[in-house]
Amino acid sequence: MKRYLNESSLVLFQGDSITDCGRARDDGSDLGDGYPAGVAGLWRNLFPGSGLRFLNRGVSGDRSKDLLERYDVDFKALKPDLVSVLIGINDTWRRYDSGDPTSTETYEKNYRTLLENLKRDLPRTAIVIIEPFLLNSDPAKALWREDLDPKIQAARRLAKEFADVFIPMDGIFARCAVEGISETDMSADGVHPAPRGHGIIAAEWLKALGVL
Repeated sequence: MKRYLNESSLVLFQGDSITDCGRARDDGSDLGDGYPAGVAGLWRNLFPGSGLRFLNRGVSGDRSKDLLERYDVDFKALKPDLVSVLIGINDTWRRYDSGDPTSTETYEKNYRTLLENLKRDLPRTAIVIIEPFLLNSDPAKALWREDLDPKIQAARRLAKEFADVFIPMDGIFARCAVEGISETDMSADGVHPAPRGHGIIAAEWLKALGVL
């Protein structure tokens, strides 16, 4: 962890509703009820009195293009020492609920531009990429795999090129299911984590950064 952070560091969580998780828009310090709050809570229990700061700027419904549009205000201006990004499921979802698809090529281009901007403007900022995921809790979403799986591969390619830390969350949830954890317990709809799912993400985040 010390490789990326110190007592005065600022950690920024970015993404869609999975990251947003009900955070109060009128309170810039509110972390919501999901994995960002879980990470912060575990950190504070492990290191009481730490000056490490956490921000959540996830926005429900966001796609890769929306993160790019928010870049100046919600990335660059905040000057984080570490930014953690989880984006992609809505790039798939809008194809099926709104007839508004995002191709894998466009998703990868948007994400690449975001990461290139970060490297250019904030070269000392560490980057954590969490791959998008889908659990098998809702059989109706099984066909989404044809759209999401190529985007997961794109996230992996970008992580190899840009990330300091990569968290293969789709694979991790699959491993948890094989090991006997109910997928419904992790996410009732296959997309939005239940408390147990958020707890798994938080723990894996801290493991990936060498804290647990």
